[in-house]
Amino acid sequence: MSNDTVLALVVITALCFDFTNGFHDTANAMATSIATGALPPRIAVAISGVLNFVGAFLSLAVAATIASGLVNTAVVTLTVVAAGLAGGIIWNLLTWLFGIPSSSSHALIGGVIGSTIAASGGSAVLWHGLVSKVIIPAVCSPIIAALVAATGTWLLYRISRNLSESARGHGFRIGQIGSACMVSLAHGTNDAQKTMGVITLALIANGTLAKGSNAPIWVIVCCALAISIGTYAGGWRVIRTLGKGLVEIESPQGMAAESASAAVILLSSSFGYSLSTTHVATGSIIGTGLGKKGAEVRWNVAGRMATTWVFTLPSAAIVGAAAYGLAHGIGGTIGVVVDLIVLAALSALIYFRSRGTKVDHKNVNAEWKGAVAPAEPEPATAA
Repeated sequence: MSNDTVLALVVITALCFDFTNGFHDTANAMATSIATGALPPRIAVAISGVLNFVGAFLSLAVAATIASGLVNTAVVTLTVVAAGLAGGIIWNLLTWLFGIPSSSSHALIGGVIGSTIAASGGSAVLWHGLVSKVIIPAVCSPIIAALVAATGTWLLYRISRNLSESARGHGFRIGQIGSACMVSLAHGTNDAQKTMGVITLALIANGTLAKGSNAPIWVIVCCALAISIGTYAGGWRVIRTLGKGLVEIESPQGMAAESASAAVILLSSSFGYSLSTTHVATGSIIGTGLGKKGAEVRWNVAGRMATTWVFTLPSAAIVGAAAYGLAHGIGGTIGVVVDLIVLAALSALIYFRSRGTKVDHKNVNAEWKGAVAPAEPEPATAA
């Protein structure tokens, strides 16, 4: 099997990751609009998919960070990239199964770092870039987003205090359409870039591109399409957790959360920070609970999310390292093929496991009973 064939398999795997990134992160843009009824579920994910596609063309700063700012490209091979993608995909699917809004960005970065360390040791990781452009934004972004959203929520309720409940709800639901669209556009400028960066890394490793090259146009188009199709597929399990599990959201809160998320994501993209849009969206939603008098934040749900965030990078890194170990142990291109077969089998297993507790556009807004899967309706009793 030629090296170009392996490269093609790696590119296809990267686009599969981009697809999972799309449906995993649809919630970041549309969960609050769906929860408040500002947009019907199917229309919401369709709009988000289109704007993710457009946003992917607006910036390449994050793609450059992933391609050359986190690991030494001189020691990266196609096997390393394939194993890293396996780590990212498996973590994305596991957290989706449990409806936990975790970071697709950190899953991907963790997988690549784990496989790189397994291949060449810790010295191959650019730790300064990892800390400055990944770790620090991961810690700061949800806090900043929460503060901005809390302030915005307080102001919106203050400004609209003389309006009737129905008039306020109607007006802000219309406003939510615009703010949700901005988050989708911002998501495309940040998250679509990550897969572009990984494919560019694979092209550099294969010698197809020179070190330091930008993503070719065909890579940009393919990644934009993959993430937008994934977005339309609708990650309903994660949408339900963000929209119903953290805070019972009203339309002013939804507009404040979406506006705060869009502002933080767009600002980070301009600096090339590989930000977790999930962290930002979650922080914004929690902020709306803090900013509205009498609102209840379900801190047990937030705690589970935060715990998952802490484990995302190292867990994906362990899977990436294990995937590299398997491929390297078998050797050659056959090792990469076996890795991808195992990845496909595990992905299928997770998908079929999810069918036992189905969440879709029909029940995504069902009352929250403490779990992602809506409670089954009580059977009718005979009179």
